[in-house]
Amino acid sequence: MSVVNPRERRIMMPRWCVIRVVLGVFSVILLATPASSQVVATRDVDYRAEVDFENGKDRLDIYMPEGAEMAPVIVFFHGGALRAGSKGRDGALLSERFLPAGVGIVSANYRLSPGVMHPAHMEDAAAAFAWVVKNIKRYGGDPENVYVAGHSAGAYLAALLALDPRYLAKHDIELASIRGTIPISPFLYVEETAADRPKDVWGENPADWLQASVTPYITAGKGPMLLIYADGDDEWRRDQNDRFGEAMRAAGNRVRVVEVPNRTHTSIMSAMNADDDQIGGLLRRFLGRR
Repeated sequence: MSVVNPRERRIMMPRWCVIRVVLGVFSVILLATPASSQVVATRDVDYRAEVDFENGKDRLDIYMPEGAEMAPVIVFFHGGALRAGSKGRDGALLSERFLPAGVGIVSANYRLSPGVMHPAHMEDAAAAFAWVVKNIKRYGGDPENVYVAGHSAGAYLAALLALDPRYLAKHDIELASIRGTIPISPFLYVEETAADRPKDVWGENPADWLQASVTPYITAGKGPMLLIYADGDDEWRRDQNDRFGEAMRAAGNRVRVVEVPNRTHTSIMSAMNADDDQIGGLLRRFLGRR
């Protein structure tokens, strides 16, 4: 477990104030909005101190309500086909949506192809989740109430992390440490998807594609899941989500599958704070934060 940095601190400021304090390799930012309590954003925390990846791919951002104690936390992985994207936009969007409900957000980077191939993306996702479980209490989060979520490729990482115990086992973390899983518009069946994707993500061997897929790990005893996709998602993606939900339920798992109307693969995330958004309500109910 990481030792608390003695220079890390919280700062109280008036509403609509933003302040950044550089603290070694990361920074603490206090944000405030006119309709909510103050928010502490701790950026660029190194969740893999034993390595040093380029471009901050081993960093995560933590968004917590000021004064939080044992708050539920969502660990979120961005989309981008495992080849693009970063933690900043989705983390800020989610924090605006969920911190007023007392939910903390952790948005994590991970290494991308073509610089790495599977399972490097998964190894980073597991390391980020494990870091949160072992460290989030000192930021005001509840280590026994940590959820994993993501959008698109990040949702694939979240789903596979919740199904295949090997990745978290390397960090002495059990699957039961995942309180619930929230994949948003994921692809899931890599054995069907990889043939049409660049070979620098999963390689060229169909046997490797299967091992990178959710298919071998749809078994009983997996945690609850809220599986969400857009009515504007591609047909193949909607089909994968429906089949996966059916297979998980057939194995005895608690899974809810929701198709969100009037959304595309992109706007299901980008319009999360719109007046007609349904995602926020679905997630809050799943977390028990009505």
